[in-house]
Amino acid sequence: MCLSAVGMQHTQYQETANHLRAQIREAVLDHAAFEQKIVPCVLSNCRATCCHDGVYLSKEEASGIRELIASHPEVFPGDPIIAARDAKAFKTATRPAEDGELASDYPAHFPQTRCVLLDPEGKCRIQTWSIKQGRPPWFDKPLTCWIHPIVILPAGRERERPVITLVNSENDPQKTEGYPGFASCTHCGRADDAGIPARDALRDELEMLGLISGRDLLGELNAEPF
Repeated sequence: MCLSAVGMQHTQYQETANHLRAQIREAVLDHAAFEQKIVPCVLSNCRATCCHDGVYLSKEEASGIRELIASHPEVFPGDPIIAARDAKAFKTATRPAEDGELASDYPAHFPQTRCVLLDPEGKCRIQTWSIKQGRPPWFDKPLTCWIHPIVILPAGRERERPVITLVNSENDPQKTEGYPGFASCTHCGRADDAGIPARDALRDELEMLGLISGRDLLGELNAEPF
């Protein structure tokens, strides 16, 4: 069985994964970015900072999450999916953060909110449910959630091919005047000399992307340079 077929056993969102696979197979892998040091995710420290504003979803993901919640209302909150971008997109809803839920160094420019699918400890209820069912941890989880802080920059005017990379405080694509950025401001997304190379810290995410795309991204990053 080919690697991409195996990857489909690890996510229920096959159409979304197909789109992701098409991008990854043609993408430039930014080796230098994955050499920068970051600190692996420690939920007790970061308190799921990256989940503060919810996540944008494909139509397939929004439908899948709604079906999951409708089938298990005792596990999940009411419909967590809201319309966004003038009703042209879907994302998970948020709620105000309660005392003690945010990290001690929570970025001042982030709204003090939480994705409604987080439990009080900052764990994703979808991921927790998948594990309890004996499924892969990210099987039911939106793809954009679990690849964080990896960024796939699409092809366009700025680049001929997609780029698989990590952003920093200088090139964060969401950085604007008065808003320092998103991924580069989260715990696992910001450079830290006390950390380890990102290719090691994000080993699981890179392996999963490899399964979905049929491309050995981790092997490419770990290969000896010519």
